[in-house]
Amino acid sequence: MIKVWALTDVGLVRHQNQDAYGVENAADSGQTICVVCDGMGGPKGGDIASKIAVDSFVSTVKANLRPHMTPEQIREVASYATSVANTDIRRAAEENPALRGMGTTLVSAISYGEGVVVSNVGDSRAYLINREGIQRISKDHSLVETLVDRGDITEDEARTHPQRNYITRALGPESSTLCDGFIVPFATGDFILLCTDGLVSTVSDQEMQYEILYGEDLDHCLERLLDISKRNGAADNVTAVLMQKC
Repeated sequence: MIKVWALTDVGLVRHQNQDAYGVENAADSGQTICVVCDGMGGPKGGDIASKIAVDSFVSTVKANLRPHMTPEQIREVASYATSVANTDIRRAAEENPALRGMGTTLVSAISYGEGVVVSNVGDSRAYLINREGIQRISKDHSLVETLVDRGDITEDEARTHPQRNYITRALGPESSTLCDGFIVPFATGDFILLCTDGLVSTVSDQEMQYEILYGEDLDHCLERLLDISKRNGAADNVTAVLMQKC
């Protein structure tokens, strides 16, 4: 069984929440679908882009999942659903000139018997959390990630780098986009955390791990993480979806 908690908040600085998330159970296949998106484009419709991406991704995955699919087949479904979401965002922008330039990140997790398939475009993240520690699954498509890979800056420096919001891959800006896909073992007691950079930039990995594994009340761990983010300024929208294998 998969349990899911979710939360989204505008934060302390922004006037609009451009994040979106979706959680669905695919009745035919018995799988859980979770997705988090962080819209961009300001008044040009970041909130619309993220909502389109969530709705499009979830509906496409549900329409294409079948019982007893292999992890590789599920990864192909997620990749296809991401491309459909990209097309739907671009179509909406073409129909409304005021929305041109809008886009969004996307990170998703689809459960199957022994694991999850994680996909991402942009800098929203997926983590695996268990008693062994916290492990980032996804890789940011961003300028600062490139700088970290080159050894120019550290992970800690990346959190506050002045160009940390510059992403190199997203849904919407280009006619086609590539998503990364990961097949991740998911054992009883493990957690998968999907979140936007609003959480990542204000809450450390260790704080995430502690609140999820050792906090007093699991049902309110995301609220505690939001409180930490707000104590640290919460300059961006904050969204998180937490999955637990029971």
